[in-house]
Amino acid sequence: MLSRLGALGVAALLTGLGVPASASAAPAGRTAPTAEEARLDRAAPQEILRRSGFDSVAPELADALEKVRSYGQAQRLVVREGQSLWRRAVDRAQGKQQSGLSKDDDRPLYWARLGMTRELRQWEPNRFALTPEQRDRLMGALERSSRGQDTVDHRPGKHGHGRGHVKRILVTGFDPFTLDRDVRISNPSGAAALALDGTTIRTADGPARVEAVVFPVRWDDFADGAVERALRPYLPRVDLFTTISQGRVGKFDIERTNGAWRGGFADNENLSRTGIVPVSDPATQPQWTSTTLPYKEIAAAKTGRFPVYDNTSVTEIPAGGGEPVVRPDGPTEGSAARAGGGGDYLSNEIAYRATLLRDRLGLHDRLPGGHVHTPVLQFGAGNTDPATGDVTDPEFVRNRLDIIAQVREILGVAASSS
Repeated sequence: MLSRLGALGVAALLTGLGVPASASAAPAGRTAPTAEEARLDRAAPQEILRRSGFDSVAPELADALEKVRSYGQAQRLVVREGQSLWRRAVDRAQGKQQSGLSKDDDRPLYWARLGMTRELRQWEPNRFALTPEQRDRLMGALERSSRGQDTVDHRPGKHGHGRGHVKRILVTGFDPFTLDRDVRISNPSGAAALALDGTTIRTADGPARVEAVVFPVRWDDFADGAVERALRPYLPRVDLFTTISQGRVGKFDIERTNGAWRGGFADNENLSRTGIVPVSDPATQPQWTSTTLPYKEIAAAKTGRFPVYDNTSVTEIPAGGGEPVVRPDGPTEGSAARAGGGGDYLSNEIAYRATLLRDRLGLHDRLPGGHVHTPVLQFGAGNTDPATGDVTDPEFVRNRLDIIAQVREILGVAASSS
């Protein structure tokens, strides 16, 4: 969900959820689990891992690490194991593997990855010395490889098979978040990424191949350039891109405008960040970026059971003004951003970063791209209590499957109209 809580609001929220205030401020030691990794020990994540068969992933990495004899060997191992986890999650989402949870479930990937990062964070090699900088590089390699960020396959002509041009689409999803509110949460954008990765969809203009990556819900990863590193190699090669996240209850939104502002809502590490979105070359940073997706055609098309809106609203501080103002029809000239159409959390930020990167690469006029907000993924009416509820139910699965199917249809409309 989108939020505009400030730092005090975040602290109150964490206290109300039973999270110590120090959890958002005290840095973890080199080998201590992060706030995100610490949730692994709760009952629901363990059940998700067990029922999906992904409970063996972290122990297998731990066993393999004990046999590593050099830093170079460790590098190769974490990349191989990260890519294996991503491919296993994609195969599962696309029905190539069976388990006790619905195939469309994105949560096994999330919790298995955290098990792997916790093992790597606590690993002490017995055959060589590992510096903090080397451990950080290993962690980064594991993150990127287990999120599909180093296996995007959009080489020109790779998938034509002699049938003419195959359009290339890149989509991004997110991890689950607000897990202290309900640790069972799934993110339909991440589920859609897994279901679509490497698939070909039919459009009015012919086939289009989709490649997908997933991003963490962590402010500092974005400030460190995670989005730009992952997308820069591929945007010049694709015909369309769409960042995707979970938005409002019961509706899709095509976000017309993205704002350069962080609103401070706590991330998956229980950290809050408020201020201008930090980017390279801030001297040329715009307050706003805009979608180049065919938003009118998408909103008008019949893509599924959820309504789709062309969302033009933003929150700004007008030129010469001092207080934020909601503008239903978009920003006014010279204004300062306080929220894009997609709010002021990381969903807005990934849209801002991706479209700013598009523009800085000189692709604004030729590359359709922007942000799609999915409906909130909800549990069934009798399964809403996080303390006593099951990790899944039929309505929960139906909602996620319907959202994934509608994302696929939206991409087809976008590719046909671009």
